[in-house]
Amino acid sequence: MPMNRPYVILNAAMTLDGKIATVGGDSGISCKEDLDRVHRLRADVGAVMVGAGTVLADNPSLTVRRVRGKSPLRVVVDGSAKIPTSAKVLKGKCRTIVAVSEMANSKKIQKLRASGAEVMTCGRKDVDLKELLKRLHCMGVKKLLLEGGSTLNWNMLKSGLVDEIRLSVAPCIVGGAAAKSLVGGDGFQKIEDGVKLKLIQVKHAGRDLLLMYRVEGNRC
Repeated sequence: MPMNRPYVILNAAMTLDGKIATVGGDSGISCKEDLDRVHRLRADVGAVMVGAGTVLADNPSLTVRRVRGKSPLRVVVDGSAKIPTSAKVLKGKCRTIVAVSEMANSKKIQKLRASGAEVMTCGRKDVDLKELLKRLHCMGVKKLLLEGGSTLNWNMLKSGLVDEIRLSVAPCIVGGAAAKSLVGGDGFQKIEDGVKLKLIQVKHAGRDLLLMYRVEGNRC
């Protein structure tokens, strides 16, 4: 287990050509069985985390609904406090933390707090992910589920903050140069610099193929 931060599982569904959404923004990739799996996974972690882009694009509630279980703490990484106060992730009885930077607009922060969010400032220009995870760990979060999007996935992987990847691959190809892929960001220049993985399990979730990897070399 990592020291001073939660164990992080990156979970995602993608098409065979690596897209997590179409050029039109459709991200309904998982089959019923895989959706059930995701909700069981949510019920087994202390927190689920997404980026502001995912909230803006998909408006998820991030609760446990398809299976029995307690909904986890919801965390939104939103450096500039741009998610709307009407977002589903701010509704319901379970807690929501919105992590912002010092550059976030103070009036928008007040509105988020009035909408029920707990606003946590971590970092000057951008959200300091290592600091955020450390603070979540201090709050008692031992295991965290990362559900994207592609930019947050990149930043977490680049920073060595992901321990495991669970990837559901749907038997579908959608194409699109502008369609979101599993990991965005700047990317590595060389293959040898990429994040190294070890395959630990392969199984089916309905029509989809579930690949489970352990991230090798993390020291955080």
